Formats: sequence, C-alpha cells, structure tokens
Amino acid sequence: MKIQIINGPNINMLGKREPSIYGSVSFEEYLAQLRQIYPQVEIDYYQSNIEGELIDCIQKVGFDVDGIILNAGAYTHTSIALQDAIRSVTSPVIEVHISNVHSRESFRHSSMIACACKGVICGFGLNSYKLALEALSDITK
Repeated sequence: MKIQIINGPNINMLGKREPSIYGSVSFEEYLAQLRQIYPQVEIDYYQSNIEGELIDCIQKVGFDVDGIILNAGAYTHTSIALQDAIRSVTSPVIEVHISNVHSRESFRHSSMIACACKGVICGFGLNSYKLALEALSDITK
C-alpha cells in the first residue's frame, strides 16, 4: 500500500506554532512514528506553503497511490482550485485537520474541498492522520 501525505501552509511550523492548538511535536517526528506503526505501508510526504505546488503534487501522484491524506491548512476554506485537483484524480483523498475546525473561528467551519474528498477527519490532533490512514486501508481493500 502506498499513501501520499500532503500538508499545506504552516504545517511545517508544527511543534512551534500555537502548541496549545497543534501540539509540540513536529510533523517529521510524528511521521517517523507513523512509519514505525505501519511498516507495511509506504508513506510519502510533501509539504508546501504554495497552493499551486499542492495542486501539482496531487496531480503528480493522484493516479498512482492508493490514497492521499490532505491537510490543506487555510486553503481548505478558500481553494476551489484544490477541489478541482482532487476531483481530477482517481486516488481517494481524505481531508484531515489536527484541530477541531468546528470549535474554532466561524470561517474555519466551511471547507471548499470536503465535497471532493472521500471523507473528513478533524480534531484528533496528529492522530487524525493515523485515522485517515486506517480509513484508506479499509476502503482500498
């Protein structure tokens, strides 16, 4: 099984950025743990603060991987272009958020990409990624 994790803007700041919301672990530290828990899964990782680069990554891998776990960050709430990119590929995409976006500012309650995704997981901290990986494992059997 091959999974692509794609993280959007500011996820590179995990461990430093608002630890009361996002925790004190970097994504790279968490990714090492995830790979240790799932040694049978090839997990590739990509992060960019640039919307077009996220789209390029989705288009590049979206026909070859068993699934994409996408945390589009703030682009979740604004990007029709990301929605279009998700719709254009055959790999299932799970939208992920570390925090519970529905308990935060009202502008975070709306997702422009959820309608194109297989599902949405939010509010479980970094374990949201683990839950998404498990969901992709179930749907790709």
